[in-house]
Amino acid sequence: MALDFNDPDLELSDLVYAYQSWVLAVLNDEKLNPEGEKLASEEIAEDAMNALRFLPAEVTSTVESTLARAYDVDAEELAELLFPES
Repeated sequence: MALDFNDPDLELSDLVYAYQSWVLAVLNDEKLNPEGEKLASEEIAEDAMNALRFLPAEVTSTVESTLARAYDVDAEELAELLFPES
């Protein structure tokens, strides 16, 4: 589902969904199913990075901290999984 940023019907919830989907895919790939088929595709990652440009830091932080707690991953570990080169 590539996001079309020229779509006048694009809503904040679409951006949050794109970012949340990527975080979930990374968690699944690295923590829940490291040997299985990877969910974090290039398309999901690209949509998330584009959404990240428009989302306030408070929103992305909330998504990350909520999912980290739900999947029993500390915030630093999740940050390293999401942004390994940082």
